[in-house]
Amino acid sequence: MEDEPKLATAVKQGLEANDHTVSIAFTGEDGFFLATTQPFDLLIFDIMLPGRDGIEIMGSLRRLGKRTPILLLTSRDSLEDRVHGLDSGADDYLTKPFALSELQAHVRALGRRGSVESESLLRLEDLEIDRIRHTATRAGRPLDLTAREFELLEYLMLQGDRVVSREMLTREVWKESARHTPIDNVIDVQIARLRRKLDDPHPRKMLRTVRGVGFVLRPE
Repeated sequence: MEDEPKLATAVKQGLEANDHTVSIAFTGEDGFFLATTQPFDLLIFDIMLPGRDGIEIMGSLRRLGKRTPILLLTSRDSLEDRVHGLDSGADDYLTKPFALSELQAHVRALGRRGSVESESLLRLEDLEIDRIRHTATRAGRPLDLTAREFELLEYLMLQGDRVVSREMLTREVWKESARHTPIDNVIDVQIARLRRKLDDPHPRKMLRTVRGVGFVLRPE
């Protein structure tokens, strides 16, 4: 995730010359989407990104239970910045400017740790879903979800604390190319059913409606 196209392209070419497969995101939103929908062995972040910065993205990924190693690239080189980055979830830190050979050495070191993420489990506090078994639990108790409710919960969890609009749900969960009134009604019904199963038995609520914007999983 790097918003400077020349640097991003140079890093991509350098890593691919060493037999890595590299995807680029130029904004924080695009990077978070890639990181939550595709499996990666390593994530390389710039801290200062358009949309969502690297620190915010790391926090969301770690709260989801994602353990993919993260290497920070940044021009901030103070001791406080490095400590803050590592404490926020990064595994390694490299300041700009840097030599490509130095970056490659950091990538190799992180690769030797063998910390490959398990994509099957997503967690948010006491909520956990198993994407392979299609099961969900909260506070250790199974949630009796329909297939659509599970897909909806999974998508909301993958977005972290990002507010999800009805347009996004229409496109990504219902797989409809255009939003229309009947779909809005169906979405609202499914959200209400999911909220009853997810939140009603618990004093601390998770599924929130942001009026005029959409929905988000954000524990009180």
